Amino acid sequence: MSTYAFKTEVSQLLELITHSLYSHKEIFLRELVSNASDAIDKLRYLSISDDAYKAISFEPKISVYVDDKARTIVVSDNGVGMSEEELAENLGTIARSGTKSFLEKLSDSDRKNSNLIGQFGVGFYSVFMIADKVEVISRKAGTDKAFCWSSTGKGEFSIDTSVREGFGTDVKIHVNGEGEEYLSRWSLDGLLRKYSNHIAYPIHLISQEPKYDDKGKEKGREFKDEQINAASALWRRPKNELQDKDYIDFYKSFAAEDEGPLFWIHTKAEGTIEYNSLFYIPSKVPGDIYYPLAQQGVKLYIKRVFITDKETNILPQYFRFVRGVIDSDDLPLNVSREILQQNRVMTTIQQASLKKIFSELESMAKNNPEKFAKFTALFNTQIKEGLASDWQNQKTLLGLVRYKSTGAEGWTSLEEYKNRAGDRKTIYYITGNSEERLRASPLLEAFAAKGLEVLIGSDEIDELVFASLGQYEGMSFKSVNHSDADEGLGKDTAAGTADEEAGKKATEAAKRILGERVKDVRLSKRLSKSPSCVVMDKDDPTLQYRELMMRISNTEMPEPTPILELNPGHALVKKLADLESRRGAAEPQDEGLAQDAEDIAHILLDQALLAEGQKFVKPADFIQRLNRQLAKA
Repeated sequence: MSTYAFKTEVSQLLELITHSLYSHKEIFLRELVSNASDAIDKLRYLSISDDAYKAISFEPKISVYVDDKARTIVVSDNGVGMSEEELAENLGTIARSGTKSFLEKLSDSDRKNSNLIGQFGVGFYSVFMIADKVEVISRKAGTDKAFCWSSTGKGEFSIDTSVREGFGTDVKIHVNGEGEEYLSRWSLDGLLRKYSNHIAYPIHLISQEPKYDDKGKEKGREFKDEQINAASALWRRPKNELQDKDYIDFYKSFAAEDEGPLFWIHTKAEGTIEYNSLFYIPSKVPGDIYYPLAQQGVKLYIKRVFITDKETNILPQYFRFVRGVIDSDDLPLNVSREILQQNRVMTTIQQASLKKIFSELESMAKNNPEKFAKFTALFNTQIKEGLASDWQNQKTLLGLVRYKSTGAEGWTSLEEYKNRAGDRKTIYYITGNSEERLRASPLLEAFAAKGLEVLIGSDEIDELVFASLGQYEGMSFKSVNHSDADEGLGKDTAAGTADEEAGKKATEAAKRILGERVKDVRLSKRLSKSPSCVVMDKDDPTLQYRELMMRISNTEMPEPTPILELNPGHALVKKLADLESRRGAAEPQDEGLAQDAEDIAHILLDQALLAEGQKFVKPADFIQRLNRQLAKA
């Protein structure tokens, strides 16, 4: 047996690798299975390119053995194997990779198709996160000698002769206390399905499971051998070989869903940068879609090996509901394979993927409006998020966003609104927290009477979206919640001029009584049935915007003061005007008249706020005033 010192500052470097380089201990299994896949890839290549290996015949296979009693895990392959010198060279120098060296010897064209994964030579050492000792028993293909590399990861390793039936490599892990959980067949089964399901070669999980007699007493153990992986990457297969059932079954397994997807997008990009992608749009909203720290549903693979699902910039955040896979042979990795380097290849893939999703959605909106309506019902809010955040793609998103409207059934696009508007250059909209309440809002009465269409913005984010949109194809956006929205309604009030004198008296009374509760009181052009409504000054935020900002910032904000508008033709407003006239004529002052006028003025404001979904600071006051007036009526 020969003992060697590692060729680097191993004590410090292994400490870094096993405690800092990898954020999850479970990564060790992914790395070892990837290395096993590499070894088989190498032998397959050599068996067709090197005369010394052409006589070798083998059936590629990776086996994972777990023995909970012996506290060992073995990852075995029948790949190219390693000689004594290669064991010392490849496993004795950290950050030196046999795969990398192998790649350097290939021609450019062969390298492109070699499907080799390892690049940095440190993945193997992640095993020391869960191991007291590691043994690597390997026999080089074409030779009859086997050798055992052994180390505790403490600064040195040894190599001795060994015995192995057939060529290939066994990595035997003596599991420490940190790796206790991985001595379970159930745990390894889950990891293999998660990380290596689409390795191109069969992966078998082998364990000794207890046998029990009729009384439940253990009477021995038996081997259980099961192929765990699918051994094919569906996204790499040609589309003409796949049926809808293949896509749906894969989605259910991949996304852990019982229902199939709404639709999918399968792409094979060829050219300067080659990659495969398979994106799914779910048929229901994912439960974690509003969790700010939720990982994206797109998994990144490199040569069929799972790398990460925590790269949150693969697609924009507003597409976090998309599930799927991107698999590239051209992507470089950092040493841990856990965080992608920002580089031209990744940027190109991101841009092309986003463009493809946009293109498919646009095509669906045009050619399959029924399915696009289902998509809208599920994910319209996320499209609106994009409008408020992705300026570069805002034009595309404007074509995809949909709204409910007072002028059409179902969903309507901005393009459809524009076509119905004719020469009008204004897009009217109303925002609030309930579509039903907004449709019944007094603010819409005159717009409906004059046939002016108004978009219904019942999502919280609509306040931000509309505020961020300057215009749409020459049309400006205007909120009917603001005071200047009535400019398009003409000069007359809804009730005409007959009641204008009484209306003016009512506004004077309301201003005096309400004081600082209102910024102004004026006669309304927009009311035809309701007695009152509240709007905000054109330069002030709406009440809904204030509530949204308070939730986002989690801080209190000053309450904006509304403008109260009165309908001079309504009986309640006429009653206020009459009370004001009688109060002024009474000598001495009638306290009952004053109380009635005060009640009605406050009721007019409070019910207008209630119609817009606003809460009262003192609801008891509103109830008392309302009860007094009901009793008198």
